[in-house]
Amino acid sequence: MWKYILKRIGLAIVTVLIITTITFFAMNAIPGGPFEKEKAPDPAVRAVLEARFHLDKPIGEQFIYYMEDMLKGDFGISLKTGRDIAQTIGESFAISAKLGGMAAVVALIFGLIFGAIAALTRNGIFDRVIIFFTTLFVSVPSFVLATLLLLVFCLKLSWFPVWSPDNQSYVLPIIALALYPMSYIIRLTKSSMLDVLGQDYIRTARSKGVAETKVIFKHALKNAMIPVITYMGPMVAYILTGSLVVETVFTIGGLGSKFVTSITNRDYPMIMATTIFLAVLMVIATLISDLIYKVVDPRISFE
Repeated sequence: MWKYILKRIGLAIVTVLIITTITFFAMNAIPGGPFEKEKAPDPAVRAVLEARFHLDKPIGEQFIYYMEDMLKGDFGISLKTGRDIAQTIGESFAISAKLGGMAAVVALIFGLIFGAIAALTRNGIFDRVIIFFTTLFVSVPSFVLATLLLLVFCLKLSWFPVWSPDNQSYVLPIIALALYPMSYIIRLTKSSMLDVLGQDYIRTARSKGVAETKVIFKHALKNAMIPVITYMGPMVAYILTGSLVVETVFTIGGLGSKFVTSITNRDYPMIMATTIFLAVLMVIATLISDLIYKVVDPRISFE
């Protein structure tokens, strides 16, 4: 198992380095620069700024400078705000992590519950209603859903306040982020549950008089969760990337809104640091989901 973990960690490091390289060169290939705007600074001031951030050097040399600083844990300062990027990411991610964590928990709990109900009432009224809404929510992008929720429940009905530092209502942002992964988990749980319920050991347990609740929760649902665990890693990535737009729609000052702003402002160090941070989170989430396999089903081998 340790060999597998070390192999996955090595692969994760290589993945982050590849993402860093692609992002750096793709970002610098776009015409324009961080100091080009309607009121451009004085040429002398601009030359000093470019020298300060190594932007006057060839692209290859800039990349070497950046990699050296990154390996030291130094992500530099923002070209626009002048603040330390590591500190900005830490403060912003606390909000995004709270929002994303609650959305992930909601998606997982309700996805498993409604998926199990759909499987147990196959072709019944509950199954048809659940599948109808899951198909609807899978088809609607998160930014469209977030805009509709904001217009209807905040502006029209006034059931929830618009998000602000004084009125931190996470209900609508959580719903906007959770509905798509919840719908996908419902589909995975239903199909997996139907497959498990048809297995011989389930029929054997029922024939021995084991309580139906024990058959469903201890045997069927536990084994049906393996595909859901597989999806947990990509789900975390979806919630983090999906929060970029949702946070912007609801004006939540999390990491997502900072990332969108940095792209608009061509803030190279902030873009790079945020991309690397999100890539590391994604590979860690995927690694953890792989390791949970062994806890759920000891028969699974990593070799």
